[in-house]
Amino acid sequence: MKDIKRIVLTGGPCAGKTTALVRIIEHFSNLGFKVFTVPEVPTMYSQGGWSYLTPNHDLYYEGELAILRTQLALEDSFMRLAETCTKPTFIVCDRGTMDISAYIDPAMWEELCQKCGTNSNELRQRYDAVLHLVSAADGAEQYYTTATNSTRYEQANEEGLRIARDLDKKVNKSWTGHPHLRVINNHDDFDTKLRRVLKEISNVLEIPQPIEDERTYIVELTGQLPENIESEITQTYLVADPDCEIRLRRRSWSGEVVNVHKTKKRISANEVLETERQVSNALYESLLQQADPYRATIRKTRRSFIWRGQFFQIDTFHEPVDNLVLLETKGVAQQESVNFPPFIKVIKDVTGNHEYYNYNIALRR
Repeated sequence: MKDIKRIVLTGGPCAGKTTALVRIIEHFSNLGFKVFTVPEVPTMYSQGGWSYLTPNHDLYYEGELAILRTQLALEDSFMRLAETCTKPTFIVCDRGTMDISAYIDPAMWEELCQKCGTNSNELRQRYDAVLHLVSAADGAEQYYTTATNSTRYEQANEEGLRIARDLDKKVNKSWTGHPHLRVINNHDDFDTKLRRVLKEISNVLEIPQPIEDERTYIVELTGQLPENIESEITQTYLVADPDCEIRLRRRSWSGEVVNVHKTKKRISANEVLETERQVSNALYESLLQQADPYRATIRKTRRSFIWRGQFFQIDTFHEPVDNLVLLETKGVAQQESVNFPPFIKVIKDVTGNHEYYNYNIALRR
């Protein structure tokens, strides 16, 4: 069977998904790909007369159930179409199944999943990547508009912006644990945001990409973090060929566990090829037998959040070091500044400093 990638494009209201879809089709069609796009199902139902604001509970329930069933059926139909293509092919979903959970009560979501014979973990695994475009309501308020979606309820006023930011965070949280969840920041130049989308999809399609360093800083927390996603990470490096790095990561949060096997291979002095896949608990335990004896296991607590349109990760290390807190942010253009939150004190900029790469932190001294 062909290896057809299924990618979700998601995010809060007014995140730029519609424009991004146009750019994706244009860019990858020029590279010889056939791109299928699954339309946004909730909008289809809203335009058809259903509203998630209805006071009729039964109507609301049946609408959400219909959206989930339609989403699953549409995605499966497009997968069958893709399997008949002779060209390299991939599928982009304008929102995915887990987006639905961000808008409803958790108990109702579990009930809907049961009726469809599935669960949240299975639904996340349907997709090879999830690209979350941050809403313009968070850090790019001047560009927030309802003109591109007549069914949008989050209006362009202070209350609407607050609701949009809240929805953005809920959608992001619903995808927590996906091995290839990438948050696409807002930028002064929207084209920079679109280029990041194209880069992340290229990574999923295993097209070699230029090497780019994440912005990395040694920091100290001086105040309360905003609402964030906290997880525990255990990271083990496996024996690998020269110019190749193999990482086995277990991430746990809220009683859930996800294991990810990632390979990073340097193709040239300026290019790297990255591949990653989710693995079962049994395979995870088996792969641990291949642990690199020269590198210790890393254990750290990660807290992730969005602040003024930029995505941050704060890693507090416990092993093999216990006095290190690193802040990372991806996708900040070279000419842009990092929007450091007021509760973060930057001790040192270590961007590009190999000493602070996890791969080297793990080296046994």
